[in-house]
Amino acid sequence: MATMDIFNGDAFSLTSLSQAVDNTEFKPELLGSLGIFTASPVRSKNVFVDQRDGELSLVQTSPRGAPVAELKRDTRKAVSFEVPRIAKGETIYAAEVATWRAFGSETEATVVATEYNRRMERIRRDIELTHENMRLGALQGKLLDADGSTIYNYFTEFGVTEAAATSFELDVATTDVRGICNAIVRSMARSSKGAFTSSTQVHALAGDAFYDALIAHPLVRDSYLGWAAAAELRQGNAFQAFTFGGITFHNYRGSDDGDVGVATNDVKFFPVCAEGVFTHIMAPADEFMPYVGAPGQNVYSMNVRDAAYTPNDRWVRNEQYSYPLFMCAKPNVLRKGTRT
Repeated sequence: MATMDIFNGDAFSLTSLSQAVDNTEFKPELLGSLGIFTASPVRSKNVFVDQRDGELSLVQTSPRGAPVAELKRDTRKAVSFEVPRIAKGETIYAAEVATWRAFGSETEATVVATEYNRRMERIRRDIELTHENMRLGALQGKLLDADGSTIYNYFTEFGVTEAAATSFELDVATTDVRGICNAIVRSMARSSKGAFTSSTQVHALAGDAFYDALIAHPLVRDSYLGWAAAAELRQGNAFQAFTFGGITFHNYRGSDDGDVGVATNDVKFFPVCAEGVFTHIMAPADEFMPYVGAPGQNVYSMNVRDAAYTPNDRWVRNEQYSYPLFMCAKPNVLRKGTRT
């Protein structure tokens, strides 16, 4: 019969559990798989972002021997952010462990570890969903909390005016959808101040009604006639991706309860492979001595023992912590649109 003594082993130490949960295989949702955010481990819970407004300008010709025009220096300011914390846990009681009996060749430690890892995985999935929600918010210029409130409005933090939504008028058969897409791509590139490179691509997260109206629009469908890609338009395209007008549109599948998602008639535009636009800052777990001053990592996992507080040793609790800041440092490149 298994006992609470099993949790005294090295496999359940702070370091071992953190390594295990960080290596747990998890199928990320769309935004986690696109590689939009550059990972940036830091050593403190506060970060500063240098903002520079360097501009290109033409140089006026001048007579030989005349005074030389002075270079206009970049204006610069530092914006401070405190990295938020995500934490969740679950308690395992001694009475439960006693019923986890070993079968066949399995050892008691194996049985306990298997059940323990299953519960850790459930917490990890909730943390990953929270990360996805934060990515989704950052792609719209706002870091969102679980209750929908705004942690950081990056437009406000960086002094940028949010661009108005573009109406695609997809209910009108003659709308020049390609022209609208071209205008959005050009506008984003010109606003990027050098962040767009030859490898930068524009992607969009589309709600269900917007996506269906886009692939059904006559001028969109006609542009693919005679191409092999036209077959894709004749198939079911729910939660798929479709490239048109230089933009890859994703029918974004959020959470089933609608807490994480894009409104059905809306579309959100963002760049992929754009320098310095999106960053995933990972702060250290400075609540725990082994990680004070060390570079941050994605998720931390630890045991909290009843034995540390009372002599009874009635329970052990797994707690997982993450200190992420999904940042959009150039919200001026973001755009949004509506179906009509």
